[in-house]
Amino acid sequence: MQPRPSRWACPPYDVRGAWRLAEELAVSPTVAAVLARRGLGDAGAARRFLAADERHDPLSLHGMAAARDLIGDHVRRGSPIAVHGDYDVDGVCATAIVIRALRALGAAPVWELPSRFGDGYGLSSAAVERLAARGVRLLVTVDCGITAVEQIAAARAAGMDVLVTDHHRPGERLPDCAVVHPALGGYPCPDLCAAGVALKLSEVLRGPEAAADDLDLAALATVADLVPLRGENRRIVREGLVALSRTRKPGLRALMEVAGLEPGEVSEHALGFRMGPRINAAGRMTRADAALELLMTDDGARAQEVARELDLLNKERQETELRIVIAAEEACEQQASRGALVVAGEGWHPGVVGIVASRLVERWRRPAVVIALDGANGRGSGRSIGAYDLHGGLAACADHLVGFGGHRMAAGLEIETANVERFRAAFARHAAGALTPADLIAVERVDAVVPGGALGLPLAEELERLRPFGQGNPQPTLLVPAARIESVAGMGEERKHARFTVVTGGSRSRGVAFGSAPGSLTATKGVPHDLALRLERNRWNGMVEPRVVLRACCPTSPGELHVLGEDEPFWTRLRAELERDPEAQPPGPDLGPAPHDRRGEGFAGVAGDLLTSGDSVLVAVADVPRRRAALESLVAGLAPQGLHVASWTAIAGEPALAASHDHLLALDPPPAGAADPLLRSGPAAHMAWGPAEVEFARAVARAEYELRPALVDAWRTLRALPPDAGPDHAERALRGAGRYPRGPECCGRIVRVLTELGLAEAAGSEPAPGAQPARVRILEAPARTDLERSAAFRAYRERGAAIERALAAEVRGPAAAPGAAAAGVV
Repeated sequence: MQPRPSRWACPPYDVRGAWRLAEELAVSPTVAAVLARRGLGDAGAARRFLAADERHDPLSLHGMAAARDLIGDHVRRGSPIAVHGDYDVDGVCATAIVIRALRALGAAPVWELPSRFGDGYGLSSAAVERLAARGVRLLVTVDCGITAVEQIAAARAAGMDVLVTDHHRPGERLPDCAVVHPALGGYPCPDLCAAGVALKLSEVLRGPEAAADDLDLAALATVADLVPLRGENRRIVREGLVALSRTRKPGLRALMEVAGLEPGEVSEHALGFRMGPRINAAGRMTRADAALELLMTDDGARAQEVARELDLLNKERQETELRIVIAAEEACEQQASRGALVVAGEGWHPGVVGIVASRLVERWRRPAVVIALDGANGRGSGRSIGAYDLHGGLAACADHLVGFGGHRMAAGLEIETANVERFRAAFARHAAGALTPADLIAVERVDAVVPGGALGLPLAEELERLRPFGQGNPQPTLLVPAARIESVAGMGEERKHARFTVVTGGSRSRGVAFGSAPGSLTATKGVPHDLALRLERNRWNGMVEPRVVLRACCPTSPGELHVLGEDEPFWTRLRAELERDPEAQPPGPDLGPAPHDRRGEGFAGVAGDLLTSGDSVLVAVADVPRRRAALESLVAGLAPQGLHVASWTAIAGEPALAASHDHLLALDPPPAGAADPLLRSGPAAHMAWGPAEVEFARAVARAEYELRPALVDAWRTLRALPPDAGPDHAERALRGAGRYPRGPECCGRIVRVLTELGLAEAAGSEPAPGAQPARVRILEAPARTDLERSAAFRAYRERGAAIERALAAEVRGPAAAPGAAAAGVV
């Protein structure tokens, strides 16, 4: 869960377009909303995304035809060939793929992987010299080489042909050799990782079917290298996960075993967090040669031995990382008020400082640079947040550095120990000038707003269609507004995690908060919160069940309501009611489209979805004063500009209120229930009430039309007023002394009945400023009065009975489904 305060980012989307998308693709509105918010509102694009079968001709890659001819020529001549890779997962997997392809052609290539500590990243001049000394005639680089202009010139001068296969950003000059690069030449998927490029090269050299043997390696690298999982990358990972479940490579099977993974249970999460780190550990802690050996060996026993070695290296990496994180956190406490963090330590392992920097960014939500000092010099790694250009920040502080390189979000640097403090101050000043306080608050991107009742297995399984998840296609985050966290308990051996229950209205869902001790959720218990969470299928003891994983939460704080249709003064509205014919039905609106039946979904989720869409929404209720507190508590985080609300009485008197909004959202049913023409007053209406809301509407109708108790109370109170009592006293007498005073329309009905019975008289004209607006005078009355003598009383009673019959049918209808209560608003 987010350790720092969070704010939501919920991009607007085309609601009607998402409904059409849901219908065309046969998906739920929630999945359609996720697709629309991710730029996949077009049915064709969404269908291709869900299919994840995008495949492109490898010869359309820049330089691929030349690469095929160059390799073929050297293989026919029997030339010594070398493959130069990189020390991370992508580089190691790409190296293995190219070596396997060359061997399939009959070549016997040698390989070289750089040392993070001796060679640094990429193709070095020393490596070129070593390869030239071995008589290499064709050098193939993978995951490096695109910026190695001078080194490749040296290789050419030494008599080597060079083929660069890379995916990193090219420099101003390309090397003078054959280049295969997905971002050059307009290839449809420019975001291939190095292993993806190597796989396409293998397809050209071996054919697509034979090259598919290495989809498992390409999928592992694609996930671990954090390239966007869009387009062809989605196919590579989806097909690669299937290939991994069936792989015959002893090294991958041994790696899964030490990672505690069953082949059939390998997911993209397992690639990124369990298999990838073990391969990376070799390059971080020593050299990457062991990782390459693991992927290349055909010896099962040797694979087991190397996998255990990598597992031990990964544990050493974790222990080393933990020690540095603890020391770095202590140093960060003293820099908590600065715009950026710079920490340095003697003897810190340079292979893990990048991971530590990432941990500090997650914890402190600001740019961080971690430097491993070694005597007079230091090597560091930095990570950033989206609002800050890390490379630009280092450039602004270049006077204090020996050198640096990288990009906006990640970079490396070299520095003299004596300059660390000056660099720290300069870097913090630059970051403080570029960042605002809002930039330091974590932003949780929300893909859809849902009611708590939707958090079931059907939606969890449907969201699986969006896999594989990762960079560029994260697992969807759902926002459940006005929910409560209950039954909090510890989880795990050291109780570092928490399990809990999400309660909204009549629904309950089990959830977990990883990395959050139970105490961190104690303050939230029983208090309405907006919860950002992920919904997944959880397999446990042979069972599959839905589980929510908490991402972030914030209290549901009050928001502002804009009440429409009730602007006129009390006496003006009362007089308007007196002028209406009690027996006449109000004119119906021009009929618009049929309403959307969303009863049973929960009002909070339906409202949240519409309010965050960017469309205008009018919430319709039976009685505004009684709904005010609940609605205010719902809308703060969902409608920062406030929420428009109107009573059904106001909408009946002024249908344009609904027509002027994109959506009419019915929290309470209108007087005639689901068949009421008022539901067709605007462009789109949504019925979102549950049984509790139906009962509420019935109670309001009784108070409005069953007038006997109100008549007795008003007549007695008015009779007790002194003769010179002003209009304010008369208004209070008519409204009554309850918590929720009677409205002007109800008071108008009371006055009409009293007048018809000869118990009172009403006088007054349209008020001028400062004049008495109206007058109600009690007349002498007989000891007993039969209310049935009033035609208005009988008409009002019949109207109330008609409403009662219509709403009673609602109780027996769809709204009576279990769990249909409106979440957080009942």
